[in-house]
Amino acid sequence: MALPKSVTKINKDGVTFVSNVDAVNYTLNELTRAALRDSAKLIRKRLIEALKQLPGMRRSRRLYRSTQYWVRRRETDLQIGFKHDSWYGAKSELGTSGQPARGILRDTVYNNIGEIRDIQAQYLSGLSDQNPSLAGTSEDEYKSPDGEEK
Repeated sequence: MALPKSVTKINKDGVTFVSNVDAVNYTLNELTRAALRDSAKLIRKRLIEALKQLPGMRRSRRLYRSTQYWVRRRETDLQIGFKHDSWYGAKSELGTSGQPARGILRDTVYNNIGEIRDIQAQYLSGLSDQNPSLAGTSEDEYKSPDGEEK
């Protein structure tokens, strides 16, 4: 997505204000992608730490080459997984006739949900940095004037 146009235009008639919806959409998309990328870095780091506990993997460089994440731009989602089918990768995660199901990737994500939320909250708070009027909003300001909603 290209960088959006300026919000205001100045010409000889005066100042013209233009909608900034494109700029906000661009900012939201970029902040979302950055939050997903940093979340994936955390999960991959913790995944490699957990995989190093498997027998014979303490010094192996294969773990760094086989674990990967993909932050997809068009689908705006995150995929984390293993590049190839190996005993410590997909076979170990799902289990086969020769391997028990260990679920290391799943457990790594579940154990780090709090940290993932913290990372994403930091990026989404970046939106209020661009528009200071959003920084002080709270649920109290949106209550109905007659009191509690039923």
